[in-house]
Amino acid sequence: MERGLIGKKLGMTQIFWGDGTVIPVTVVEAGPCVVIQKKTVEKDGYGAVQIGFERRTEKRTTKPLRGHLKKADKGCFRILKEFRTENPEDYEIGQELKANIFAVGDYVDVVGTTKGRGFAGVIKRHGFSGGRATHGSMFHRAPGSIGASAHPSRVFKGTKLPGHMGNARKTAQNLVIVGVRPERNLIFIKGAVPGSVSGIVIIKDAVK
Repeated sequence: MERGLIGKKLGMTQIFWGDGTVIPVTVVEAGPCVVIQKKTVEKDGYGAVQIGFERRTEKRTTKPLRGHLKKADKGCFRILKEFRTENPEDYEIGQELKANIFAVGDYVDVVGTTKGRGFAGVIKRHGFSGGRATHGSMFHRAPGSIGASAHPSRVFKGTKLPGHMGNARKTAQNLVIVGVRPERNLIFIKGAVPGSVSGIVIIKDAVK
């Protein structure tokens, strides 16, 4: 069964092990999330639960979504996500899922939206080395030759070129949980996770 929570990245800090080792961690406010809907193999073709995170007022929620959220009777939510599970019957509509569904030592995958970097050149975006910086070089940060003369007389798909960098969905895999504070809904994850401070992230069981 896949466990999962929606959370908000609060930032990074460090903690110390008993032997004095410094561990860099990302602090995530995970939950409380509310089960909004259950999907079953018989009715929907697959098993899953939909959970909601980050409450908002009814006034700021569309009327169709208000009707959808009414079954859970737990108010309105800004973020809704689905998590696959083989046993949706283990959950109840309206049930609250908190940070304590995970424990220290669990391995998780964290999905987030990376920081947007705007329009970037090939050196920043793809790590190209660029040309010489010496006087008269005439080639410094340009991408260089990208075509192939008369044949095939076009630019190949997938060629690394300047363009929009960041602001993309990324998954950091096999991160280990080093701390859980259920009373404050906080999870401490070793290392960095995608996204900026206050960005929404999804924490779920590692697939590898």
